Amino acid sequence: MPQQPHLGRIGRTLPAARMVRGAALIGSLALLLLATACGGGDDGDAAESKQAKKAAMSAAPAAGVVAPAKVEVIANLTGCKPKIRIEADELRQGLCHTKKVDYLITTFPEEKYKQTWLDSAAIYGGKYLVGSRWIVSAKEPEMLEQFRAKLGGNIQQLRGIGPTPSAS
Repeated sequence: MPQQPHLGRIGRTLPAARMVRGAALIGSLALLLLATACGGGDDGDAAESKQAKKAAMSAAPAAGVVAPAKVEVIANLTGCKPKIRIEADELRQGLCHTKKVDYLITTFPEEKYKQTWLDSAAIYGGKYLVGSRWIVSAKEPEMLEQFRAKLGGNIQQLRGIGPTPSAS
C-alpha cells in the first residue's frame, strides 16, 4: 500500500503549498519593484512643477552654492572679503567690514555645533540669520533680510536674559 502524502490545513501537500507561497511572494516583490521604479516619465508640466517647488523651498537661488558651508563662499555671496577671526575644530568665523555694516559669518562642521553656538548666544539675545551649518550676525539687524535674499536661511530672534526695557 502506497503511503499518502502529508496534507496541510488546506488539503494541499506541504511542498506544493510552500511553492505557491514562494511564487506569490516573488511575484508581489517584483510587482512592488516595478510600481516604485516606474513612477511615470516627466512630461513638461511635471518638470515645471518640480522646478517651481524647488524655487519655492529656497528663498535664494544662490543659497545652493553655500553647502557645505564655507565662510569665504558666504562672504562672496554677500559682497565682501572676510578676515578670518577664529579657525577651530568646532567653527570658523570671519569678519566682514563694508561701508554699510559690519557682520560676522560663522560656519560649523556639524549641525550640533551650530545649535550649541545658538544656545550660548541666546543669553545675549539679538537677531541672527541661520542656515544649514552657518550663521550670520550683523550690528544692523535690518541687513539680515537683505542677506537672506542672497543666502536663504531663516532669521531667528534670540531672547536674552535679564530685564527687558519697559515702556514708561
